[in-house]
Amino acid sequence: MFGINYIKFDSMTYVIKFKNGKIDKEGRGLSFFYFAPTTSISAVPMGSNNLPFIFSETTKDYQTVNIQGQISYKVSNPKLLAELLDFTVDEKGTYKKDDSEKLNQRIINDAQTSTSTYIHSLGLKDAIRSAKTIEQRITEGLAASQAISMLGIDILGVSILGVRATPEMERALETETREQLQQEADQAIYGRRNFAVEQERRIKESELNTEIAVEEKKKQISEKRMEADVQKAENDRKLREMKVQADISVENQRKNLIDQKTANDRKEADTQGYQIEAMLKPYKGVDWKTLTALSSNGDARFNIALAFRQLAENADKIGHLNITPDLLDTLLKDDK
Repeated sequence: MFGINYIKFDSMTYVIKFKNGKIDKEGRGLSFFYFAPTTSISAVPMGSNNLPFIFSETTKDYQTVNIQGQISYKVSNPKLLAELLDFTVDEKGTYKKDDSEKLNQRIINDAQTSTSTYIHSLGLKDAIRSAKTIEQRITEGLAASQAISMLGIDILGVSILGVRATPEMERALETETREQLQQEADQAIYGRRNFAVEQERRIKESELNTEIAVEEKKKQISEKRMEADVQKAENDRKLREMKVQADISVENQRKNLIDQKTANDRKEADTQGYQIEAMLKPYKGVDWKTLTALSSNGDARFNIALAFRQLAENADKIGHLNITPDLLDTLLKDDK
């Protein structure tokens, strides 16, 4: 009524009341009456704000990437911000101009400036995987920006939600990645098969080595047995040789004994012959009949036998001869 109005602000709004071009009152959460024709009111929000953004950059290999994220900030010096941007409100508390968009755009511009050089130095694949580095670059760039400090705001945090290529390039990368994954899968299958073949080869080689070792042991056993047989045969040969040598020695000794005995017997025979010859020498010229008669020692049967012998010698001269049984019986009987 008559240009006098009442206005009220919450505690998260910093209010500056200008009267006739000079600050009349300022503070958070004020409420007051004012005369509209001579009063101007600026209301700067003090709460934190989340500023989403998305901008495009070109990589080193001339590919476009879209960087999407969010910047959180709050107004730390509302009076300084009110001097640079227009936050004037009408009698209903509605902003006459929307300079908050200017603030947001300045923040986004500084964020993009902080990442532009970095993205230009990367290839597409590296850029897509560098979200954390981009967050760090934007945070450091905003903290060092003079424009941000002149606006009287504090950056609370930066979050990169995604770094994406164009749809066509994403499909190409997906195809490339799919092919690469398929190759890796094929390589893994080949590796498993190769590993299985290698293990099978090692098993076969181990079996063959085992068989070779067994055959080698058998060979060694056979050689040892042959050596034992050869040694046994050699020992048997030596024993036979020793036995033959012993037999030869015995035979030689026996031969020597026989030779010695023969020589002794020959000497003894020669001696006996000489004795007999000496004994018979006186009878050498005597008729054998006489000698026989002398050696009969008076045995009638011996004499009769000699008589029969003489008869047999002169049988062609005898015409007729009678021999009685009594005579034969007498000759055949033993004289006891």
